[in-house]
Amino acid sequence: MDHMSFSFSDTITGYVTNFNPSEKSFGIKTSHGREFQAYLTPNTWGRITQNLEEPYNDCTQRLAEMLTPGQHVFAYGIFYPQGEGYKFEVKSFVFPGEQPGKYQHEEPNWWVKQVRSIADSYLYWQFNYPENQIDYHQYRTFLRVTGVKKREDDYLQETDTISRLVYGFASAYLMTGEDRFLEAAEKGTEYLREHMRFYDPEENLIYWYHGIKVTGNREQKLLTSEFGDDYDAIPAYEQIYALAGPIQTYRITGDPRILKDAEMTVDLFDKFFLDKEGTGYFSHIDPLTLDPRAESLGHNRARKNWNSVGDHAPAYLINLWLATGEQKYADMLEYTFDTIEKHFPDYDNSPFVQEKFHEDWSKDQSWGWQQNRAVVGHNLKIAWNLMRMQSLKPKDKYVALAEKIAHLMPQVGSDQQRGGWYDVVERVLGEGEEQYRLVWHDRKAWWQQEQAILAYLILNGITQNPEYLRHAREAAAFYNAHFLDHDDGGIYFNVLANGLPFLMGNERFKGSHSMSGYHSTELCYLSAVYTNLLIAKQPMDLYFKPQPGAFKNNILRVQPDILPPGSVKIGACWIDEKPYTNFDADALTVKLPQTKEQVKVKVQIVPQ
Repeated sequence: MDHMSFSFSDTITGYVTNFNPSEKSFGIKTSHGREFQAYLTPNTWGRITQNLEEPYNDCTQRLAEMLTPGQHVFAYGIFYPQGEGYKFEVKSFVFPGEQPGKYQHEEPNWWVKQVRSIADSYLYWQFNYPENQIDYHQYRTFLRVTGVKKREDDYLQETDTISRLVYGFASAYLMTGEDRFLEAAEKGTEYLREHMRFYDPEENLIYWYHGIKVTGNREQKLLTSEFGDDYDAIPAYEQIYALAGPIQTYRITGDPRILKDAEMTVDLFDKFFLDKEGTGYFSHIDPLTLDPRAESLGHNRARKNWNSVGDHAPAYLINLWLATGEQKYADMLEYTFDTIEKHFPDYDNSPFVQEKFHEDWSKDQSWGWQQNRAVVGHNLKIAWNLMRMQSLKPKDKYVALAEKIAHLMPQVGSDQQRGGWYDVVERVLGEGEEQYRLVWHDRKAWWQQEQAILAYLILNGITQNPEYLRHAREAAAFYNAHFLDHDDGGIYFNVLANGLPFLMGNERFKGSHSMSGYHSTELCYLSAVYTNLLIAKQPMDLYFKPQPGAFKNNILRVQPDILPPGSVKIGACWIDEKPYTNFDADALTVKLPQTKEQVKVKVQIVPQ
């Protein structure tokens, strides 16, 4: 094309370089250094990012004041052909903060307010709370964009989506101490135990059902997966995520039944998913023989993947170690991260890790939808979790891989023109190609933004590299500008490349097989931890409600995440709103009093 002869709308994200009031124009430089000249129109409007349930923050009359050099901004407008080039006229602005270097999402309580709103939305959508009691018989996997349930007669309750929602409620309680969230987490955990858990007395193991299918008044338990990728098998990731919500709840209450379930599920992993002849964990086992090499598994026979090895840590295992301090869980974490570091990098062939493998760790590049493709968020997830592990078991190779991913990903996995992070891309360039091809679309999913935000926040918090903070801020600014649903509550599943919400097909749902309040609340919890404690160096309050005598030796462990040793301590503690001093500040433990009732423990975690 010699000359652009048509108009089109798009977003430019970057930093203001100058403002010309007479021309009503300004310069903007993108994250990767491309410069544009943009123009205001008589109808151009602007807003400053607001949180969920906050009023609209208009700044239309202040645009000249806001467009100061260094100001981060999202400018949505129309490119018009003009002369030998084009003219970009801005229709709307979103400013992540009031002035350069200031971001709304770095306010101390930003993520606390957001998690409260998200959790309250799911309480209302799923249970019509507070008008009705919290009853998980009313839970539905699918919720429309407004929160309305998709169907009321025939439905599937999936174990993993309930568990993920329970994680969200538990995280909301940890951050707010508001009892309705703990009630929802405990009731959800109990529902999972009663309806989704299967005890095998012969093997003395626990399995988690895929879910419950309800048709009219008939309830059918489903042991094997109902999804095409995993059909008629027991996939490791479903067993992994069944623990996510209960273990986050266990951190709060210490319920010994949850710990027993976790121990027996880990036994399941070690007995049937672990490759005892090699290394790593298999991705699927046969439901009858529990054999990962069964011919019945088809394309999942004797396979290993990111989920079967890498998802243990973020889903439940780090939280299980935080709650117990048990060495066996630290050892399992080390084993999984050593496996990732050894087998997943493939940098002679691609800037992305390899995600699918045969039993002997040779590459599987013909499996299903993945073929030779990369999930951008999985690369970022590896970097994020390696840096968590680095603070528990320091190894140079962990940091080296995390920083390599952090260095490579912005150029190949992010949209440096508009902001945000892409979904699935081809791992290698085709002949003559200069950009890694997007597989299905150029939309951006909420959970991939989470991985970028958390990866770069913890990288900056530990290394102090300012480039990591820039990437974290840009990702969090994009997320908070575009993914928050200020009309119906909660978080959008996907946005278009330009940041506008995409509301078609399954991507219009607030509840689905893929979305259930997990990633959005995990983002709130850990963004608050990393931003407040590692970067801004400001205190953060956490809440617990332990059962009497539940924790070993009556010791409550309150470390918010695996953070660098000596970086935080307990500044103060209250039990049932009264000051309490029987705690070890540096060990981040509270010696609980002998009681017959649950007590509410509030701790203030302070940076050192």
